[in-house]
Amino acid sequence: MINMARPVIGKKERQLIKEVLDSRILASGKYVTWFEQSFARYCGVKFGIANVNGTASLHTALLMCGVKPGDKVVTTPFSFIATSNSILFCGAKPVFTDIDPKTFNIDPVELEKTLRTEKNIKAVLTVHLYGLPCDMNAILRLRDKYKFKLIEDSCQAHGAEFRNKKVGSFGNASAFSFYATKNMMTGEGGIILTNDIKAAEYGRQLINHGRDGHSMHAVLGYNYRLTNLAAAIGIAQLDQLENRIAKRIANARKYSEAFKDLSFLQTPYVPENCRHVFHQYTIRISVSERKKFIGYLADNGIESGIYYDTVLYKQPFYKRFGYEDRLCREAEKAADEVLSLPVHPSLSKADADKIIKVIKGYEK
Repeated sequence: MINMARPVIGKKERQLIKEVLDSRILASGKYVTWFEQSFARYCGVKFGIANVNGTASLHTALLMCGVKPGDKVVTTPFSFIATSNSILFCGAKPVFTDIDPKTFNIDPVELEKTLRTEKNIKAVLTVHLYGLPCDMNAILRLRDKYKFKLIEDSCQAHGAEFRNKKVGSFGNASAFSFYATKNMMTGEGGIILTNDIKAAEYGRQLINHGRDGHSMHAVLGYNYRLTNLAAAIGIAQLDQLENRIAKRIANARKYSEAFKDLSFLQTPYVPENCRHVFHQYTIRISVSERKKFIGYLADNGIESGIYYDTVLYKQPFYKRFGYEDRLCREAEKAADEVLSLPVHPSLSKADADKIIKVIKGYEK
Protein backbone atom coordinates (compact mmCIF):
# COMPACT_ATOMS: atom_id res chain seq x y z
CA MET A 1 0.00 0.00 0.00
CA ILE A 2 1.25 3.47 -0.88
CA ASN A 3 0.48 5.38 2.30
CA MET A 4 -0.74 8.97 2.72
CA ALA A 5 2.18 9.81 5.03
CA ARG A 6 5.52 8.32 5.96
CA PRO A 7 7.52 10.35 8.52
CA VAL A 8 11.24 10.56 7.75
CA ILE A 9 13.65 10.04 10.66
CA GLY A 10 17.32 10.32 9.77
CA LYS A 11 20.76 10.18 11.36
CA LYS A 12 20.68 13.73 12.70
CA GLU A 13 17.41 13.12 14.58
CA ARG A 14 18.96 10.03 16.20
CA GLN A 15 22.18 11.88 17.01
CA LEU A 16 20.41 14.81 18.69
CA ILE A 17 18.03 12.54 20.61
CA LYS A 18 21.08 10.64 21.92
CA GLU A 19 22.64 13.95 22.99
CA VAL A 20 19.51 14.81 24.95
CA LEU A 21 19.32 11.36 26.54
CA ASP A 22 23.00 11.52 27.49
CA SER A 23 22.48 14.98 29.02
CA ARG A 24 19.71 13.61 31.28
CA ILE A 25 17.87 16.94 30.77
CA LEU A 26 14.78 15.63 29.04
CA ALA A 27 12.26 18.40 29.81
CA SER A 28 12.52 21.95 28.48
CA GLY A 29 16.05 23.24 28.10
CA LYS A 30 18.66 24.47 25.65
CA TYR A 31 17.40 22.32 22.75
CA VAL A 32 13.97 23.92 23.05
CA THR A 33 15.57 27.38 22.96
CA TRP A 34 17.70 26.35 19.96
CA PHE A 35 14.62 25.09 18.13
CA GLU A 36 12.54 28.19 18.94
CA GLN A 37 15.21 30.54 17.67
CA SER A 38 15.93 28.49 14.55
CA PHE A 39 12.30 28.18 13.49
CA ALA A 40 11.50 31.84 14.19
CA ARG A 41 14.54 32.89 12.15
CA TYR A 42 13.50 30.58 9.29
CA CYS A 43 10.07 32.26 9.19
CA GLY A 44 11.46 35.78 9.52
CA VAL A 45 9.85 36.43 12.90
CA LYS A 46 11.49 37.71 16.10
CA PHE A 47 10.07 35.37 18.74
CA GLY A 48 9.16 31.69 18.89
CA ILE A 49 7.45 29.91 21.80
CA ALA A 50 7.62 26.13 21.43
CA ASN A 51 4.93 24.04 23.10
CA VAL A 52 3.20 20.66 23.17
CA ASN A 53 1.09 20.75 19.99
CA GLY A 54 -0.64 22.84 17.36
CA THR A 55 -3.87 23.08 19.35
CA ALA A 56 -2.02 24.53 22.34
CA SER A 57 -0.30 26.92 19.94
CA LEU A 58 -3.64 28.16 18.60
CA HIS A 59 -5.12 28.53 22.09
CA THR A 60 -2.08 30.42 23.37
CA ALA A 61 -1.84 32.64 20.28
CA LEU A 62 -5.46 33.72 20.71
CA LEU A 63 -4.88 34.51 24.38
CA MET A 64 -1.73 36.46 23.48
CA CYS A 65 -3.89 38.59 21.18
CA GLY A 66 -6.30 39.38 23.99
CA VAL A 67 -9.19 37.09 23.03
CA LYS A 68 -11.39 36.64 26.08
CA PRO A 69 -14.82 35.24 27.04
CA GLY A 70 -17.63 36.81 25.03
CA ASP A 71 -15.41 37.92 22.14
CA LYS A 72 -16.08 36.94 18.52
CA VAL A 73 -13.41 35.43 16.29
CA VAL A 74 -13.99 34.93 12.55
CA THR A 75 -12.56 31.78 10.99
CA THR A 76 -13.14 29.20 8.29
CA PRO A 77 -15.49 26.22 8.80
CA PHE A 78 -13.29 24.12 6.48
CA SER A 79 -10.42 23.03 8.69
CA PHE A 80 -9.49 20.60 11.45
CA ILE A 81 -11.64 21.09 14.54
CA ALA A 82 -8.71 22.43 16.60
CA THR A 83 -9.06 25.71 14.70
CA SER A 84 -12.48 26.55 16.08
CA ASN A 85 -12.09 24.63 19.36
CA SER A 86 -9.19 26.90 20.28
CA ILE A 87 -11.61 29.84 20.07
CA LEU A 88 -14.02 28.04 22.39
CA PHE A 89 -11.18 27.35 24.84
CA CYS A 90 -10.92 31.12 25.27
CA GLY A 91 -14.65 31.40 25.99
CA ALA A 92 -15.08 33.22 22.68
CA LYS A 93 -17.52 32.55 19.83
CA PRO A 94 -16.40 31.21 16.43
CA VAL A 95 -17.99 33.18 13.59
CA PHE A 96 -17.70 31.22 10.35
CA THR A 97 -17.17 32.76 6.93
CA ASP A 98 -17.05 31.00 3.57
CA ILE A 99 -14.09 29.85 1.51
CA ASP A 100 -12.83 30.49 -1.99
CA PRO A 101 -13.70 27.28 -3.90
CA LYS A 102 -10.41 27.39 -5.81
CA THR A 103 -8.03 27.75 -2.86
CA PHE A 104 -10.16 26.26 -0.02
CA ASN A 105 -9.00 29.21 2.13
CA ILE A 106 -11.05 32.07 3.55
CA ASP A 107 -12.51 34.18 0.75
CA PRO A 108 -11.62 37.84 1.47
CA VAL A 109 -14.87 38.99 -0.17
CA GLU A 110 -16.90 36.77 2.15
CA LEU A 111 -14.74 37.81 5.07
CA GLU A 112 -15.55 41.47 4.50
CA LYS A 113 -19.28 40.66 4.30
CA THR A 114 -18.96 38.98 7.69
CA LEU A 115 -17.01 41.89 9.16
CA ARG A 116 -19.71 44.28 7.98
CA THR A 117 -22.62 42.30 9.42
CA GLU A 118 -21.10 40.94 12.65
CA LYS A 119 -20.33 43.65 15.18
CA ASN A 120 -17.46 43.72 17.68
CA ILE A 121 -15.16 41.20 15.98
CA LYS A 122 -12.05 40.84 18.12
CA ALA A 123 -9.91 38.70 15.82
CA VAL A 124 -9.70 36.78 12.56
CA LEU A 125 -8.12 33.33 12.57
CA THR A 126 -7.02 32.45 9.03
CA VAL A 127 -6.00 28.94 7.98
CA HIS A 128 -3.39 28.27 5.29
CA LEU A 129 -5.08 25.02 4.36
CA TYR A 130 -3.22 22.07 2.81
CA GLY A 131 -0.05 24.22 2.65
CA LEU A 132 -1.45 27.01 0.45
CA PRO A 133 -1.21 30.59 1.80
CA CYS A 134 -4.32 32.72 2.12
CA ASP A 135 -4.57 35.97 0.14
CA MET A 136 -2.66 37.91 2.75
CA ASN A 137 -2.67 41.25 0.93
CA ALA A 138 -6.46 41.29 0.92
CA ILE A 139 -6.68 40.13 4.53
CA LEU A 140 -4.15 42.72 5.72
CA ARG A 141 -6.15 45.46 3.97
CA LEU A 142 -9.22 44.28 5.88
CA ARG A 143 -7.27 44.29 9.14
CA ASP A 144 -6.26 47.90 8.53
CA LYS A 145 -9.87 48.80 7.76
CA TYR A 146 -11.68 46.87 10.51
CA LYS A 147 -8.96 46.87 13.21
CA PHE A 148 -9.05 43.21 14.25
CA LYS A 149 -6.24 41.06 15.60
CA LEU A 150 -4.93 38.61 13.01
CA ILE A 151 -3.85 35.10 13.97
CA GLU A 152 -2.51 32.70 11.33
CA ASP A 153 -3.25 28.99 11.67
CA SER A 154 -0.13 27.80 9.84
CA CYS A 155 -0.31 24.23 11.16
CA GLN A 156 -0.25 22.75 7.65
CA ALA A 157 1.97 25.34 5.98
CA HIS A 158 5.58 25.16 7.19
CA GLY A 159 7.65 27.04 4.61
CA ALA A 160 4.71 28.25 2.52
CA GLU A 161 5.12 31.76 1.11
CA PHE A 162 2.92 34.62 -0.03
CA ARG A 163 4.82 37.04 -2.27
CA ASN A 164 8.15 35.56 -1.08
CA LYS A 165 7.31 36.04 2.60
CA LYS A 166 6.82 33.06 4.90
CA VAL A 167 3.38 32.40 6.33
CA GLY A 168 3.33 32.87 10.07
CA SER A 169 5.01 36.26 9.71
CA PHE A 170 1.96 38.35 8.69
CA GLY A 171 -0.29 38.27 11.74
CA ASN A 172 -0.14 39.51 15.31
CA ALA A 173 0.64 35.88 16.13
CA SER A 174 0.73 32.55 14.33
CA ALA A 175 0.55 28.88 15.27
CA PHE A 176 2.28 25.84 13.81
CA SER A 177 1.91 22.12 14.48
CA PHE A 178 4.67 19.52 14.41
CA TYR A 179 2.42 16.49 14.47
CA ALA A 180 3.99 13.34 13.03
CA THR A 181 2.47 13.66 9.54
CA LYS A 182 3.23 17.35 8.98
CA ASN A 183 5.83 18.64 6.51
CA MET A 184 8.20 18.74 9.46
CA MET A 185 7.49 17.07 12.76
CA THR A 186 8.55 16.43 16.34
CA GLY A 187 6.05 13.59 16.91
CA GLU A 188 3.80 16.02 18.77
CA GLY A 189 4.65 19.67 19.22
CA GLY A 190 3.89 23.21 18.17
CA ILE A 191 5.18 26.76 18.14
CA ILE A 192 3.73 30.27 18.34
CA LEU A 193 5.44 33.09 16.44
CA THR A 194 5.11 36.82 17.04
CA ASN A 195 7.04 40.06 16.55
CA ASP A 196 5.47 41.60 19.67
CA ILE A 197 7.83 41.29 22.64
CA LYS A 198 5.09 41.84 25.25
CA ALA A 199 2.86 39.22 23.62
CA ALA A 200 5.83 36.83 23.51
CA GLU A 201 6.56 37.33 27.20
CA TYR A 202 2.90 36.70 28.03
CA GLY A 203 2.80 33.63 25.80
CA ARG A 204 5.88 32.19 27.48
CA GLN A 205 4.14 32.63 30.84
CA LEU A 206 0.95 31.02 29.55
CA ILE A 207 2.66 27.80 28.43
CA ASN A 208 4.55 27.47 31.74
CA HIS A 209 1.88 27.64 34.46
CA GLY A 210 1.83 31.46 34.41
CA ARG A 211 5.26 31.59 36.00
CA ASP A 212 6.94 34.87 36.87
CA GLY A 213 10.25 33.64 38.20
CA HIS A 214 10.83 30.24 39.79
CA SER A 215 7.92 30.00 42.25
CA MET A 216 5.72 33.01 41.48
CA HIS A 217 2.70 32.61 39.15
CA ALA A 218 1.37 35.91 37.86
CA VAL A 219 -1.31 34.71 35.43
CA LEU A 220 -3.46 31.63 34.92
CA GLY A 221 -1.24 29.42 32.79
CA TYR A 222 -1.07 25.91 31.39
CA ASN A 223 1.42 23.08 31.21
CA TYR A 224 2.08 23.45 27.48
CA ARG A 225 5.87 23.11 27.55
CA LEU A 226 7.82 21.25 24.86
CA THR A 227 10.51 18.74 25.81
CA ASN A 228 14.15 18.74 24.76
CA LEU A 229 13.53 15.35 23.15
CA ALA A 230 10.85 16.73 20.84
CA ALA A 231 12.87 19.88 20.13
CA ALA A 232 15.89 17.78 19.13
CA ILE A 233 13.80 16.08 16.45
CA GLY A 234 12.52 19.47 15.31
CA ILE A 235 16.03 20.90 14.94
CA ALA A 236 17.00 18.05 12.64
CA GLN A 237 13.72 18.20 10.73
CA LEU A 238 14.07 21.94 10.11
CA ASP A 239 17.44 21.36 8.47
CA GLN A 240 15.74 19.08 5.93
CA LEU A 241 12.53 21.04 5.48
CA GLU A 242 13.44 22.87 2.26
CA ASN A 243 14.64 19.67 0.62
CA ARG A 244 11.44 17.86 1.57
CA ILE A 245 9.25 20.76 0.43
CA ALA A 246 11.00 20.63 -2.95
CA LYS A 247 10.11 16.93 -3.25
CA ARG A 248 6.48 17.61 -2.37
CA ILE A 249 6.27 20.38 -4.95
CA ALA A 250 7.91 18.19 -7.59
CA ASN A 251 5.47 15.35 -6.90
CA ALA A 252 2.52 17.77 -7.05
CA ARG A 253 3.66 19.25 -10.35
CA LYS A 254 4.07 15.78 -11.82
CA TYR A 255 0.52 14.87 -10.78
CA SER A 256 -1.01 18.12 -12.02
CA GLU A 257 0.63 17.77 -15.41
CA ALA A 258 -0.49 14.13 -15.71
CA PHE A 259 -4.07 14.83 -14.57
CA LYS A 260 -4.73 18.16 -16.31
CA ASP A 261 -6.91 16.65 -19.04
CA LEU A 262 -8.88 14.23 -16.87
CA SER A 263 -12.55 15.15 -16.91
CA PHE A 264 -13.57 13.55 -13.61
CA LEU A 265 -11.24 15.45 -11.26
CA GLN A 266 -9.94 18.95 -10.65
CA THR A 267 -6.30 19.47 -9.69
CA PRO A 268 -5.16 21.93 -6.99
CA TYR A 269 -5.10 25.62 -7.85
CA VAL A 270 -1.86 27.49 -7.11
CA PRO A 271 -1.93 31.30 -7.45
CA GLU A 272 1.16 32.81 -9.08
CA ASN A 273 2.15 34.76 -5.98
CA CYS A 274 2.07 31.75 -3.66
CA ARG A 275 4.42 28.94 -2.73
CA HIS A 276 2.18 25.95 -2.03
CA VAL A 277 4.09 23.41 0.09
CA PHE A 278 1.55 20.60 -0.40
CA HIS A 279 0.98 19.24 3.05
CA GLN A 280 -1.84 17.66 1.08
CA TYR A 281 -2.34 17.28 -2.66
CA THR A 282 -6.10 17.73 -2.75
CA ILE A 283 -8.24 17.15 -5.82
CA ARG A 284 -11.96 17.73 -6.27
CA ILE A 285 -14.19 14.94 -7.53
CA SER A 286 -17.98 14.82 -7.65
CA VAL A 287 -19.80 13.65 -4.55
CA SER A 288 -21.42 10.85 -6.57
CA GLU A 289 -18.02 9.58 -7.75
CA ARG A 290 -15.79 10.03 -4.67
CA LYS A 291 -16.64 6.87 -2.74
CA LYS A 292 -16.23 4.69 -5.84
CA PHE A 293 -12.91 6.34 -6.68
CA ILE A 294 -11.57 5.83 -3.13
CA GLY A 295 -12.43 2.14 -3.41
CA TYR A 296 -10.73 1.92 -6.80
CA LEU A 297 -7.54 3.46 -5.40
CA ALA A 298 -7.55 1.12 -2.40
CA ASP A 299 -8.06 -1.91 -4.64
CA ASN A 300 -4.93 -0.81 -6.48
CA GLY A 301 -2.84 -0.35 -3.34
CA ILE A 302 -3.12 3.44 -2.98
CA GLU A 303 -4.29 5.10 0.21
CA SER A 304 -6.23 8.36 0.01
CA GLY A 305 -7.81 10.67 2.57
CA ILE A 306 -10.67 13.13 2.97
CA TYR A 307 -9.69 16.34 4.77
CA TYR A 308 -12.41 17.31 5.70
CA ASP A 309 -15.72 15.57 5.09
CA THR A 310 -17.85 17.94 7.15
CA VAL A 311 -17.72 21.63 8.01
CA LEU A 312 -17.00 22.56 11.61
CA TYR A 313 -20.42 24.00 12.44
CA LYS A 314 -22.01 20.65 11.55
CA GLN A 315 -19.91 18.71 14.06
CA PRO A 316 -22.12 17.09 16.73
CA PHE A 317 -20.73 19.23 19.55
CA TYR A 318 -21.37 22.43 17.61
CA LYS A 319 -25.08 21.78 17.16
CA ARG A 320 -25.70 23.32 20.58
CA PHE A 321 -24.56 26.72 19.27
CA GLY A 322 -27.36 27.03 16.73
CA TYR A 323 -25.43 27.61 13.52
CA GLU A 324 -27.74 27.60 10.53
CA ASP A 325 -27.52 24.99 7.77
CA ARG A 326 -25.94 26.07 4.50
CA LEU A 327 -24.18 28.86 6.36
CA CYS A 328 -21.09 28.51 4.15
CA ARG A 329 -22.16 26.90 0.89
CA GLU A 330 -18.75 26.67 -0.77
CA ALA A 331 -17.24 25.05 2.30
CA GLU A 332 -20.04 22.49 2.45
CA LYS A 333 -19.61 21.71 -1.25
CA ALA A 334 -15.86 21.28 -0.79
CA ALA A 335 -16.45 18.86 2.09
CA ASP A 336 -18.44 16.68 -0.31
CA GLU A 337 -15.82 16.73 -3.06
CA VAL A 338 -12.26 16.92 -1.71
CA LEU A 339 -9.87 13.97 -1.76
CA SER A 340 -6.16 13.98 -0.96
CA LEU A 341 -3.54 11.77 -2.61
CA PRO A 342 -0.08 10.74 -1.34
CA VAL A 343 2.42 13.51 -2.07
CA HIS A 344 4.98 13.11 0.73
CA PRO A 345 8.75 13.20 0.07
CA SER A 346 9.20 9.49 0.81
CA LEU A 347 7.35 8.55 -2.38
CA SER A 348 9.62 6.78 -4.83
CA LYS A 349 9.49 7.50 -8.55
CA ALA A 350 7.83 4.12 -8.95
CA ASP A 351 5.19 5.08 -6.36
CA ALA A 352 4.37 8.35 -8.11
CA ASP A 353 4.32 6.68 -11.52
CA LYS A 354 1.95 4.01 -10.22
CA ILE A 355 -0.41 6.61 -8.75
CA ILE A 356 -0.51 8.42 -12.08
CA LYS A 357 -1.04 5.25 -14.08
CA VAL A 358 -3.81 3.99 -11.83
CA ILE A 359 -5.68 7.32 -11.79
CA LYS A 360 -5.38 7.81 -15.55
CA GLY A 361 -6.75 4.28 -15.96
CA TYR A 362 -9.86 5.08 -13.95
CA GLU A 363 -11.54 7.00 -16.75
CA LYS A 364 -10.95 4.38 -19.45
